[in-house]
Amino acid sequence: MCALVFTAETPRTQRERRELLKFLENFSAFSLRSLRLRGEKPTLYPFEVYYPELNERGLLIMKEEIERTGLADLIQLACRLGASNAEVISTSEISAEDDLANLCKEPQCKNYGLAASCPPYVSGPSGFRELLRNFKEAVVFKIEVPSEILFSDERADIFRLLHEIAAGIEQSAVQAGYRNSKAYAGGSCKRLFCQDQPLCQKLGEGGKCRHPDHARPSMSGYGINVSKLMQAAGWTMKKAARKPSPAMDSTGTVCGLVLIG
Repeated sequence: MCALVFTAETPRTQRERRELLKFLENFSAFSLRSLRLRGEKPTLYPFEVYYPELNERGLLIMKEEIERTGLADLIQLACRLGASNAEVISTSEISAEDDLANLCKEPQCKNYGLAASCPPYVSGPSGFRELLRNFKEAVVFKIEVPSEILFSDERADIFRLLHEIAAGIEQSAVQAGYRNSKAYAGGSCKRLFCQDQPLCQKLGEGGKCRHPDHARPSMSGYGINVSKLMQAAGWTMKKAARKPSPAMDSTGTVCGLVLIG
């Protein structure tokens, strides 16, 4: 006999339990013989679902399907927050390249060294590659923007939105049980959120970020290849042109990444 156990840090309502049962009953290959719901602690509500004829392989398939449903919720969230599209990809398709990260330093980016989330204060490609070993899946999302906006004063608004979507996905993933999830965006958070401040507060001794709920590290500092992210998601990278010709696409693409785990 196999048991599939669900736990949640916050209490689940009877409605949520019924929705879970309805979801499980969609698996026509399995016979749901009995269900026991119990709450041993005020803040823990384990579900124990027993399948007398379900082998370990079938249980694993069901567990993966349930996890996939949770990831689908994050995709929907990304679009509600303002993304044009979002997809789940394997972390094996994420490439962190030294040459790309080195572009932050030479020719030096104007944001170099301004924030704790940018070089030289981040672990770079080597640290990211090591971190990536702890994750199997990621959510990649994009915002498609008219080129003229990306070359206007509204550009900062788009990149602030990029950070906010990434942070929102990360926070929701953590709440859903993916406690080690980590988000990455684009553009310097110092320029986007603390442009009126002389210094990044986090760089001070014992300093804390002024915008921890929104600001996220830039992918550039880790050498994350955005073109390959787009390709992994099945998208075509659209590069903004200041004066696109009639034959060119008049939109550009900005992209964010959230490691889920």
